[in-house]
Amino acid sequence: MLEKLTVIAPGLLGASIGMAARQRSLAKCISVWARRAEVRQALESKDWCDEAPASIEDACSGSSLILLCAPVERINELASKISPMLDSNPIVTDVGSVKSKLSRHCHTVLESKGRFVGSHPMAGSEKTGMENADANLFEGNTCFITPFEETDSNAAKYVSDFWIALGANVLQESPERHDAIVANVSHLPHLLASSLANYLSTALPAAAQFCGNGLKDTTRIASGDPLMWRDIIVQNRPEIIRSLDAFQNEIQSLRTDIANEDDFAVLGKLAQGKAFRDQLDS
Repeated sequence: MLEKLTVIAPGLLGASIGMAARQRSLAKCISVWARRAEVRQALESKDWCDEAPASIEDACSGSSLILLCAPVERINELASKISPMLDSNPIVTDVGSVKSKLSRHCHTVLESKGRFVGSHPMAGSEKTGMENADANLFEGNTCFITPFEETDSNAAKYVSDFWIALGANVLQESPERHDAIVANVSHLPHLLASSLANYLSTALPAAAQFCGNGLKDTTRIASGDPLMWRDIIVQNRPEIIRSLDAFQNEIQSLRTDIANEDDFAVLGKLAQGKAFRDQLDS
């Protein structure tokens, strides 16, 4: 059990971490810092939150583990902000969905003040905010941890054990390898869903009158926060371009097979796609 767990920015992920930690008795004190006064006031009525100080320094003081749960474009800023005020050599981790530049920045600014280990739980929803938090959000889902070679191995194990205690399945990868993976399995799917929805908004604006659940299922994730996704694209631009280029080749190959009436090749692609999709649920 942690003496003190600090959650910075209690959105969907931050609040879910706090709820899960309390439900599993992982911390004696859960301190939560939010920038807005009305959020801090709302936190006072949450049974998973022990304190919601106005000062981020108070939230971090004496903490064993600090989680930076802000949107990805603000995590670097928060790491720089808290570094001068850390007093307990805490372990610091994050939930950002892009890791390479972020991890290097956080590792550098926190060096000698705290021990940074990058994290990325592959859990969430197109719905955001503390009101959508769920103590079981991480149960059975993958969580990456992305230490560098020079990262304190005890800190990396500590962070890994914490996510396991929240119910996640932990995978360890380098920050660069992580960014290449999520460009394909997370960022590309969102962009495809958004592009399809964007295309239909002009090609067939009345699509809602005609579609079944297939279109709704395919485009569900397009409801994610556009600003958040814009910032993810900015952070992982080179890997996303590589994944888009590779997928464009796949679409062109399918178009060629259809145009050439190569129905056997089309069937092969459909069968391969079905097999891959079916094993995602196994």
